[in-house]
Parts: sequence; structure tokens; C-alpha cells
Amino acid sequence: MDLSIQASFLPHDDPDAALVFYRDVLGFEVRNDVGYDGMRWITVGPVGQPGTSIVLEPPTADPGVTEAERRTIAEMMAKGSYAGILLTTHDLDDVFDRLQARGAEIVQEPVQQQWGVRDCAVRDPAGNLIRISELR
Repeated sequence: MDLSIQASFLPHDDPDAALVFYRDVLGFEVRNDVGYDGMRWITVGPVGQPGTSIVLEPPTADPGVTEAERRTIAEMMAKGSYAGILLTTHDLDDVFDRLQARGAEIVQEPVQQQWGVRDCAVRDPAGNLIRISELR
């Protein structure tokens, strides 16, 4: 099959903070910013990669989500265990230094993992875990 990943979705609970993080800290370009019924979806992506995007979405936009599920989602986001994404780079040390200088919440400094990758981890303002691994 000829398939590509066009977009993945990450929740946000503060669209302005999410926008600042993904645009100003990670350096992604903003591709769309849509509001509807008091909610906001922001599409961002790496510069030079127009076919790959992240949609930052309200975590409980689905009308089928119950109040109990909303509470669970909020609790998991607060702990940083609800969602995440893996990014890659050719120069992990440079990316890490830039993220640290721009005030990203550092979860793990660059380290060689026992399973063979060298990576680091940060959290976005909603608590989403962002792991960044170094390409070899």
C-alpha cells in the first residue's frame, strides 16, 4: 500500500501557550489556526516538510466524551501521560541546547539509550511528551 502520515493529533488545553511552544520554541510553521464553538485547532509542522503536520486540538472536542472521561483526560494531561510524539534530528546536542535556551521543560537530557538510540525529552505546555532522537 502507498500510505503516508499526513497529520497526527496532540491535545492542548491552552491554545496560545501551545502556539508559542510549537512556533517559537520548536520553530515549526503555523499552517492553520481555526476556531469553532469556543475551541481552537492549530496545525503546525516542520519548515520544509509541508506533507507532515501536527494538529493541536482541544482534548475533549468529541461530543461523545463523557464528563468522567473529561476528568480522566485532564488528569492524564496534567501528569504528562496522555499523549506524545517522537521527532528526529541530525544534531541532537544543538536542538537540545536551543530548546533549553528557549525555556522548554526538560524531562531528559541527551543520553545514549540501551536500545541503541540517543535521545532527549521535553514536555509541551499541555504536558505532552516530546522525545527527540538523533538520526545516525
